[in-house]
Amino acid sequence: MQSAHALPWEDLTAEQLETTLIEKFAQGNYSPKGADSCLMCHKKNDKVMDIFKGVHGNVAHSTSPMAGLQCEACHGPMGQHNRGGKEPMIQFGQGSKLSAQTQNTVCQGCHNDAKQMAWHNSTHNLEDIACADCHVVHAATDPALEKLTVNDTCTNCHTREKADMNKRSSHPMKWDQMTCIDCHSPHGSMTESALNKPSINDTCYSCHAEKRGPVLWEHAPVTENCITCHNPHGSVNESMLTHRAPQLCQQCHADDGHASRVVQQPGVDAFGGGKSCLNCHSQIHGSNHPAGSTLQR
Repeated sequence: MQSAHALPWEDLTAEQLETTLIEKFAQGNYSPKGADSCLMCHKKNDKVMDIFKGVHGNVAHSTSPMAGLQCEACHGPMGQHNRGGKEPMIQFGQGSKLSAQTQNTVCQGCHNDAKQMAWHNSTHNLEDIACADCHVVHAATDPALEKLTVNDTCTNCHTREKADMNKRSSHPMKWDQMTCIDCHSPHGSMTESALNKPSINDTCYSCHAEKRGPVLWEHAPVTENCITCHNPHGSVNESMLTHRAPQLCQQCHADDGHASRVVQQPGVDAFGGGKSCLNCHSQIHGSNHPAGSTLQR
């Protein structure tokens, strides 16, 4: 809860504030009454009291902060803080002077399982994203962990992907039938783009198993990388294609006077109309037909 008056430590720089907090931890002067001491002043703040609606405020849960040092488990030892707010406590979120790394060390004191092993090498960590920038602890449910709200949490920053999600051809993310974390790990992973699976294709095959193969006649871009042709976040083109055919096909297949011609000419309307190249080469993801070397069967 913020006071209407200037607090004694507001003039401290980030470095001075962190030094002061480290000294408080070294002294370890925790309140014998725990949360009761904090609530003497903060109980009128609804955001503070919401901690008791979620798992972090569950006294019966053995790993919950409220079952141990309570508020001080995250905000640090009280010291003389309750004597007119003379000493600072650890603050989280955008209003905090502490660096994202310093804030995150508090969370990682408990959340240090295998799911977080790639965090230090993740884009979010390298971009100084704090846990509190995405997660809400003082709440009944964390929006970043709820299927119906996690996409909103991600797209607060990832605005380009939000725009793609609303294009005419996209995964059903704007209806929350899919979420960002179905494919990505926000805490980082050992693969590119923080994917949950070892590769982009393995990620796509999780749902599109019929494209996995093996097939007798392969199409090189398909086996190499699905996003060579598709934008997984959405596109203005059918099937989330990055370009319309035949322009898409012409990125690899040069104009040879056959189906790759863009301009429609008498007698060859099938090459530029409808599905263009796919009017004939319909098995573009691969064919198992003995005569399917050109992906026509």
